[in-house]
Amino acid sequence: MTTRTRTPSTPTRQADRVVEHGGNGGDAHLLVDDLTGRARPRRPVRTLVAMPAYNEEAYIAKTVLGAARHADAVLVVDDGSTDDTVPIAEALGAMVIRHTTNKGYGGALQTIFSAARDLGAEELVIIDARHDPAEIPRLLTELRKGNDVVLPAADPESGFGAYGKRAIEAVLAGGTFDAGVLVADPGLKVAGVRSGSPAAEPRYRGKRIAVVVPAYNEEELIGEVLDGIPDYVAKVYAVDDGSADMTGAIIDDYAHRDPRIVAIHHNPNRGVGAAITTGYLQAVEDGMDIAAVMAGDNQMDPAYLPDLLDPIIDGRADYTKGNRLINQAYRKGMPPWRSFGNSLLTFLTKVASGYWQMMDPQNGYTAVSIKTLRTLPLTEVYQGYGYCNHLLIWLNICGCRVSDVAIPARYGREKSKIRYSTYIPRVSKLLLGNFLFRLKTKYIQMGFHPLAFFYAAGAVLAPIGVLGGLIALWEKFVMGYPVLFVHGVLSFLVFMMGMQFLLFAMLFDMQVEKSERGVV
Repeated sequence: MTTRTRTPSTPTRQADRVVEHGGNGGDAHLLVDDLTGRARPRRPVRTLVAMPAYNEEAYIAKTVLGAARHADAVLVVDDGSTDDTVPIAEALGAMVIRHTTNKGYGGALQTIFSAARDLGAEELVIIDARHDPAEIPRLLTELRKGNDVVLPAADPESGFGAYGKRAIEAVLAGGTFDAGVLVADPGLKVAGVRSGSPAAEPRYRGKRIAVVVPAYNEEELIGEVLDGIPDYVAKVYAVDDGSADMTGAIIDDYAHRDPRIVAIHHNPNRGVGAAITTGYLQAVEDGMDIAAVMAGDNQMDPAYLPDLLDPIIDGRADYTKGNRLINQAYRKGMPPWRSFGNSLLTFLTKVASGYWQMMDPQNGYTAVSIKTLRTLPLTEVYQGYGYCNHLLIWLNICGCRVSDVAIPARYGREKSKIRYSTYIPRVSKLLLGNFLFRLKTKYIQMGFHPLAFFYAAGAVLAPIGVLGGLIALWEKFVMGYPVLFVHGVLSFLVFMMGMQFLLFAMLFDMQVEKSERGVV
């Protein structure tokens, strides 16, 4: 049994604590009197406002207080937050159900509907912790006109809306929330509602999604990229990085025709990393929830964008990236030299970044939470084509969870601007320097771990062993000294000791990565 303890803060009214436990009958939720600690019957609830939450400490207070004005009870279903979302909600009098393990967005919705039925709620309003509570009366007004379901037109699949008793039972009978099933149910009366608030913006599962499109001399392809941006994307930051062709003019034309597209121009060219950084900073400033990157060369299929967004929304990752190397079928169409270069840089980036389960670090099809972007020193990240490699190192230093998503390569009329003969040596040098920086920052300055010294010992002893072996061979076959066995064995032992230090250092690094990802 897991019990949420109360925060020392004084609540505005007595709050219910929710104990979540599992048994043979599945999960059960008991309300516990905060003073006596004894289970007590639930109060009848006519109108319940509920919200799923994950690390929403910056927004939860305003939303809970606003929701309380329109409801008999406010319920927060916390999906494993690591910040102060739960104590803030409890202190403000909300009922809180906390998932001890992350169940994802669908699991949070299911918990909300189950709790609404258990509480006997006649009206259930589900909003996001970042939604404007002023939307609640509008939803309730529509529901009280005799409707069973009210779904916001901006995002009907998100679950946010208002539900009567029959709709609550229908969702639970179906096992999972599906707006399409509710709409198709002849026994339910379904209505839509529009508003002029930010909640009516395009959203994906209730989140405001931004897409950064860096482009340099992509006049032939940039239009196809912008045409393919999904409708649920709220903002598109198209960054012309000092193009010498018509790329900038095409972006401006699209921006005039589509209010979601924001045209940004660099002059002169500053590098793809700088273009992405500019888009990221604008997404942070505009209050987006997640920022994805889709290059202007049309290599990134927008059909796979949800695969990058879902792990972040479900709380399973802070940063997601495509992986074209997972199997031969996904590498189809990748030139052999590019495949070799990617494989080599994958290994080097694993060592440098500490993300040992990661592959295809050159894949620029990525998504990242805005909260994560706020913790990163974006202006210090390398601004050229090694940007994605360097960003992984900073993500590791900050303890962020990175997840690979299998996405096949897509090659067409684009021409790669990367020259691997110069790119690999340049990025390898960058990775070496930042590998040492990561060890110093993460394992010495921010927190001590002996693996830094294991790496150092291995880096010294292994080369000494190789050098000693070469000297032993020179002494034997050039100078004629009968010392090959003694000097050779000593050199081999020193070399093996160095390799053991390196392998133990890598093992410790892998264990740290697993602990940060929550893998036991």
